[in-house]
Amino acid sequence: MKGSDPIIVRGLQLINRYVRAAYATQTAHEDGTVSEDTIAHYTARAKGNIGLLVTGLMSVHYTGNGMPKQVLIDRDEMVEGLARFTDAVHTTGPAKIFAQIAHCGSKTDPRLTGGELIAPSAVMNRGLRPGQTAPIPRAMTVEEIHRIEDAFVKAAVRAVRAGFDGVELHSAHAYLLDQFYSPLTNLRTDEYGGSLENRLRIHTEILRAVREEVGTGVPIAVRFGGSDYMEGGATIEDAVAGAILLEEAGADLLDVSGGMCRYILKDRTEPGYFSDMTAAIREKVHIPVVLTGGIRTREDADRLLSEGKADMIGIGRALFADPDWPD
Repeated sequence: MKGSDPIIVRGLQLINRYVRAAYATQTAHEDGTVSEDTIAHYTARAKGNIGLLVTGLMSVHYTGNGMPKQVLIDRDEMVEGLARFTDAVHTTGPAKIFAQIAHCGSKTDPRLTGGELIAPSAVMNRGLRPGQTAPIPRAMTVEEIHRIEDAFVKAAVRAVRAGFDGVELHSAHAYLLDQFYSPLTNLRTDEYGGSLENRLRIHTEILRAVREEVGTGVPIAVRFGGSDYMEGGATIEDAVAGAILLEEAGADLLDVSGGMCRYILKDRTEPGYFSDMTAAIREKVHIPVVLTGGIRTREDADRLLSEGKADMIGIGRALFADPDWPD
């Protein structure tokens, strides 16, 4: 198996196994609408024959915006600009594009939303950058959880209407869905906390509801921060068990990364530094698994694929630096 080999994800043919790993471009207009700079960034990478582009996170609700100039997908008026975006990508090259949808929870920037932070529990987010501080969030009510679930579903529908080839739920890097999954940030005692199944309940409810709304032909991915790599946090064993639950709920692809450790591991810089987790997950699921982290050359990508560490390879910094990386 090589990176140049094609792969099918729920009927969607991809020309190769290289994925533009989601990272923020912060090129949108101030109101979250797509700009020409946004389109230019993605079309440059579509020209480079990448198999799959995954957008930077797009907030599903105004309470969940985490950074300035991020594209939003929180209202129907955004569809027109997003459709221009997907049209530009599809007419540039063979790349397919997934909309990554998210809520930042306790990593939301209150300067953008003007409101309080909400999260599964009233505890400090463990995924803040060194030196970063944030207010303690307010624990969400069950009614608020259902409201945010609905926002994810509506955002997924907007993404399909706008021409995206699939959607990706962002549950990694200490954002809201990851905050529910991690025992470091989910101290709830109701049906959304405690057991692994309960901590993933918001995910599985969203997955099933999205599938019902978008139909059987649309791939649904999960950006899964499977392990926190921190004492008391989610473990690789949790990641494997969680991956099985996500697949059973309807996930078609698992885009694996870190949880509260975000997308880096202290003192580990080797190509594919999350490969211990992806290999363990891949043994137990029947859907493609994406490995991202420190992979800069096609030789390393091919080696990791041939070793069975993953089915697809996510490229971030290297693709940012060189849009033609896959060629």
